[in-house]
Amino acid sequence: MTGPALQPSAKPVVLVVDDVQANRELLEGHLDQLGYEVRQARDGVEALDLVAAEEPDLVLLDIDMPRMDGITLCRRLKADPVRRLVPVVLITAHQDRATRLRGLEAGADDFLTKPFDSAELLVRTKSLLRDRELNKHLDAAEGVIMALARVIEARDAYTIHHAERVGLYSREIGLALGLAEADLDVLYKGGVMHDLGKVVIPAEILLKSGPLSATEREIMETHAPQGSRIAEPLRSAAKFLPVIRHHHERVDGRGYPDHLAGNEIPLAARIAAIGDSWDAMISDRPYRTALERDEALSRIRAGAGSQWDAEIIAIFVDLIDADVVERVAREQYRIEAPAG
Repeated sequence: MTGPALQPSAKPVVLVVDDVQANRELLEGHLDQLGYEVRQARDGVEALDLVAAEEPDLVLLDIDMPRMDGITLCRRLKADPVRRLVPVVLITAHQDRATRLRGLEAGADDFLTKPFDSAELLVRTKSLLRDRELNKHLDAAEGVIMALARVIEARDAYTIHHAERVGLYSREIGLALGLAEADLDVLYKGGVMHDLGKVVIPAEILLKSGPLSATEREIMETHAPQGSRIAEPLRSAAKFLPVIRHHHERVDGRGYPDHLAGNEIPLAARIAAIGDSWDAMISDRPYRTALERDEALSRIRAGAGSQWDAEIIAIFVDLIDADVVERVAREQYRIEAPAG
């Protein structure tokens, strides 16, 4: 006997893209029997419009189509940081190796060969939709951590939006280093989350207007391992843990919490440490006013090779000269500006 449900189960949405109507209807007939909600598009251009209107859970995509072929559409979807986790199955009459390699290079998750077997369609769609559901849960958990990080920085009027800027500076440095898009996403989100552990720091220490005592400093320094402890149980946060735990390490080994030195410090943490320190210097804090840019730049240069990675500092100084502060300010405004 089936018990009551708190809410109706949402049907997975499958987008079928094929320029031949008979093929679309054949696929829809099979998918309807599986209880899926099916949308149809006649080509890649129409499919992009449908995806923009509502993200599907799976895309079944013919390769040979007018206006935009399936491989081009697949590449476009997988290049989008928001849509890239939507599974894509390429459907083709071609069984040659070159076509499959092109599809894999474009990011396809699976292939079906025409004429396809209905049992194979069932197995493949079920498997990919199961993975899709897991990814959605992981995305939701990551979103909660991101929201919590922003709530934490809002406790302090002096540091509000600081975490956002650390993420943006970190991403800019990663871009200058030539890192891949997935790594840039880790740098940005890790930067936003870097002070997650400050949720456990008492307000009287966090917001103190004067210098911290030795005891207070010890408590403040626990925010790095505490942030790691908070995020560690979430699988989706694993890639951000190096930034959260190690953004206060120093290349000379005198940082915290683990006294790592040089390249022992994860690259993402070495990058975030520079963005964090720079933004702290040029922002007002309870215990001091913001430093002038030239003074902050002088301190950044002086700490190269002792506090911060000298090679990354050299790149960051070039970014300062290339107006990275202004770019970050514009991007921050774009993120925070209300719609409309």
